[in-house]
Amino acid sequence: MSNHVYITKSAKFFPNSPISNDEMEDYLGLINDKASKSKRIILRNNGIKRRFYAIDKNGQHTHTNSQMTALAVRALFDNAAALKSIDLLSCGTSTPDQMMPSHGVMVHGWLPETNAIEVVSPSGVCCAGMHAFKYAYMSIKLGDAKMAVATGSERLSRVLRGDVFEEESKKMEALEGNGYVGFEKDFLRWMLSDGAGAFLLSNEKNENDISLRIEWLEGVSYAHEIKPCMYMASEKLEDGNIKSYMDYSPQEIIDGSILSIKQDVKLLGEYIVPLGFDKLKLIFEKRNMTVDQIDYFLPHMSSEFFRSKISEKLEENGMAIPQERWFTNLSSVGNVGAGSIYMMVEELMYSGKLQKGQTILLAVPESSRFSYMFGLLTVC
Repeated sequence: MSNHVYITKSAKFFPNSPISNDEMEDYLGLINDKASKSKRIILRNNGIKRRFYAIDKNGQHTHTNSQMTALAVRALFDNAAALKSIDLLSCGTSTPDQMMPSHGVMVHGWLPETNAIEVVSPSGVCCAGMHAFKYAYMSIKLGDAKMAVATGSERLSRVLRGDVFEEESKKMEALEGNGYVGFEKDFLRWMLSDGAGAFLLSNEKNENDISLRIEWLEGVSYAHEIKPCMYMASEKLEDGNIKSYMDYSPQEIIDGSILSIKQDVKLLGEYIVPLGFDKLKLIFEKRNMTVDQIDYFLPHMSSEFFRSKISEKLEENGMAIPQERWFTNLSSVGNVGAGSIYMMVEELMYSGKLQKGQTILLAVPESSRFSYMFGLLTVC
């Protein structure tokens, strides 16, 4: 039996038609009829030109997260009967449709053609998709599964709608004379996109097309050192810790839009690049690698703002990677969180650019409490 694990196929699903920057507020709406003060600056810095929303202009959902994920899984197979070959389903997301049941089993529920199989649901933020990927990889590596599907997906558009913040905005207007929500909430309204990606993993190569052999996947968390930076269904306290939505009254949850997603941009700017890419240097040293061995670098970036920051840090660490070896699709699909790395790999895999023997370095930072996942793939 081969001890190698391969991505033999990748797929993605985006809901509805792409939405341009000019159309965003048609879907997300205004907050109490006030245009955002930060939208123009954020869009200029993040470099995103279009994104996808699983809602219509009235804010009604067109797809759930689990539906989108199941559609990405279906796209891996030529026919529904082939779904019976799956031994394991591993699904990562920041935004499950519900707290219970788990995201993974809800995806499984949309795939009735499958058998009774193992299903796991790694939680987290951007790294959740990579954690799902690593679980599937390890299961095949151990011989527990022969064919596994890993996914990463997000559906945040509904909680970015202006009506989510209206009560908080009215309260602020009464207290402070303005109805603008805090930057830590407004910032993310112009960053995020919906969609799902999927990998088919096997212990055998795809004989009809290229495969990507998984050389290694490695992660790290710095939560023991750093307070939360991005959080949802909670509120940040003065000491830097967060207070759960369960400890607020129902009215407080509404008045403070506690269920919304927030980010401490000061912490983000200070730690997200140095922590992760100093760790990458250590990984390369441990594995006796140099960046000269890398043909494609796929960094998950929430914003193009971080491109120069990552580049500068790599150069500082003696790991400079020329921009022609970088590959991202942030501008055309937006930031899909846990799904972004899947969408980059899928686009590159079928771009016609890859040649056997080339290597692909994956880098996924997660700002929620500063976790990172890295990986290396070889085209074969």
